[in-house]
Amino acid sequence: MWVLLRQDPAGFPLKTMTNAFKTIALMGNFDDARIRETICSIAGKIAGQQIAVRVSDRWDTAELPGSVVKTAASEVTQSADLIIAVGGDGSMLFAARAAATAGIPVLGINRGRLGFLADVSPSDHLEALDAILGGEYECEERMLLKSEIVAKDGQRECGIALNDVVVKRQYTGRMLEFQTHVDGRYVNTHGGDGFIVATPTGSTAYALSCGGPIVTPGLDAVVLAPICPHTLSDRPIVIPAASTTEVSVHEHQNDVAEVSCDGEVAGQLAPGEKLRISVARARVELIHPRGYDYYEILRNKLHWGRGNRKTTL
Repeated sequence: MWVLLRQDPAGFPLKTMTNAFKTIALMGNFDDARIRETICSIAGKIAGQQIAVRVSDRWDTAELPGSVVKTAASEVTQSADLIIAVGGDGSMLFAARAAATAGIPVLGINRGRLGFLADVSPSDHLEALDAILGGEYECEERMLLKSEIVAKDGQRECGIALNDVVVKRQYTGRMLEFQTHVDGRYVNTHGGDGFIVATPTGSTAYALSCGGPIVTPGLDAVVLAPICPHTLSDRPIVIPAASTTEVSVHEHQNDVAEVSCDGEVAGQLAPGEKLRISVARARVELIHPRGYDYYEILRNKLHWGRGNRKTTL
């Protein structure tokens, strides 16, 4: 049962859960020695607490405890009630999509560079894990996007994304032209390298490097950001999350565009086809240690306030 704990300064409710986790799925790139070390230490700790542990059978190593269940990658989340993802934000994005599909929460332990999503430090991950397994944690929901390509022969799904859906030029070095519509209304024809539709979570990713705003996770909004626009006045805009965005390659173009969801190629968009993006029904639940503060994450990751200056009123 979920119990409301407090309201985070960024505007979204943080919750704590009273029941314990009984089966945990571990995810991460086992080819990375640092990630492998962290996963093995976590597996040993939680297996010793009478908690079932599941991993992909691609992890063929004797370093894991013998009680760990190895299964096909597509079945790792079956019967699990928590995913622990070890790695960078890329690992978290992969695990978050799996968690949303399975309807279970995900906890991220940072072994990457930035760690906007995987916010548990590797230096104190075992201590944080003790508290979380004891029910001392906070949980918040994040929006997902769903995308589909509408062609003359019907619709085909591209996938879901926690960060963003991106359309960009594929084979050509030339600028492409993209037309955008929101809720059926024409917005603009964008000349450039591509176009981004981002969630509030993804507002600190690719869209941020294209001049987009930072949107707090609790806000029901979507960011539309052109990539390297030919016209400097072509700026990112924020629209309601309830809106549906359509992106199409201008019909006079001879080139197809590549569609990716959270950085993974999901399909191709040809002239005459439409990429339709809207908010998915499913949401992903992220688990954080007690005291999680979104603004503190921004300060730390974006190096705001050099010299650790604090504002006094």
